[in-house]
Amino acid sequence: MERDGTLPADGFAELIRGRTPESAGYLFAKASEARDRVFGKAVFMRGLLEFSNHCANDCLYCGIRRSNRSVERYRLSGPEILEACSAGHGLGFRTFVLQSGEDRFYGPGLVAGIVSEIKASFPDSAVTLSLGEHPTESYALWRRAGADRYLLRHETRDPAHYASLHPRGMDVEARVRCLYALKGLGYQVGCGFMVGTPGQTPELLARDLLFVKELGPHMVGIGPFIPHRDTPLASAPPGDVDETLYLLAILRLMGPKLLIPATTALGTLDGTGREKGVMAGANVIMPILTPAAVRGKYLLYDNKICTGDASSACRACVQRRMESVGHSVSLGRGDHPDLGAGPPAPGGPSPAPGFSASRPLPPAARGAPPDVPAPEAR
Repeated sequence: MERDGTLPADGFAELIRGRTPESAGYLFAKASEARDRVFGKAVFMRGLLEFSNHCANDCLYCGIRRSNRSVERYRLSGPEILEACSAGHGLGFRTFVLQSGEDRFYGPGLVAGIVSEIKASFPDSAVTLSLGEHPTESYALWRRAGADRYLLRHETRDPAHYASLHPRGMDVEARVRCLYALKGLGYQVGCGFMVGTPGQTPELLARDLLFVKELGPHMVGIGPFIPHRDTPLASAPPGDVDETLYLLAILRLMGPKLLIPATTALGTLDGTGREKGVMAGANVIMPILTPAAVRGKYLLYDNKICTGDASSACRACVQRRMESVGHSVSLGRGDHPDLGAGPPAPGGPSPAPGFSASRPLPPAARGAPPDVPAPEAR
């Protein structure tokens, strides 16, 4: 696998099923060597801004699913998003990851305007979007506005397994089409999957790994499944940290140039999970920039860490943690080695006519139901 970057499906399944402490230690060492040959000891730090916990979807594992009436919903306005990015820029961040549920209130034009103003205000910074499934036309508009990267976990490549985790009407093939559309538009693209979801097997994980190889993404994010108390999967056991680390190392050997985060979910299940992720081959860490007033409301799973820390404290803590395991923090853009800061898609920035991200959201929008329809340009 180290030579060819892949195995046949049965080879991956056998590798996963045969995990031992000894084989894991060997794999971690090889993965770290592969990463260090490309990136050295640098770990790229991104600022994560969770700007809305409204969602039109009803995924069975997700704490902000549409039908969860226990969630205190919020939306950040354009000025609030820009203010958070400004604070992050002051802390040294040069990548802003804008994440939300699939909130239809934020129409394509509104998102484009926010991206455009972030890029105008902080031209040395990258913007990553993680907003779920949308029409290709919306992805193209956001790319023209200056978005650099897009994260869209495929969750599981097996249609039956996907159906067991999502409501009727959601289709893994639609998600795969989105990923290929994003690649075609010139985004740096990230996919990924959860480890330890109910019904998952080594054979299904092998299929996920083969899909990653087929897609050829620039980023891959994986993390252990963690149940949320207000979902249909509340009683399911969490995923295994050691298995997640093992799969992370496999992904690193499959793609030495990949950008792979040590996720918050790893740190939630294991106090040193993010450090272990880096030692297994990860090279990205994402401290939270979400304003403190709403940070504790964006809970995809139970017991999420870092919801009560100030952004400056979170950044300093992560830096100390990375240095404790012999790595340095890089606050640059941290693009994929083969791409760098490329130009937007042809056509130039295209926010909606008359739009300004500086215009605040109407007060009613903050508490509107998550499936509120949005005009094409706000």
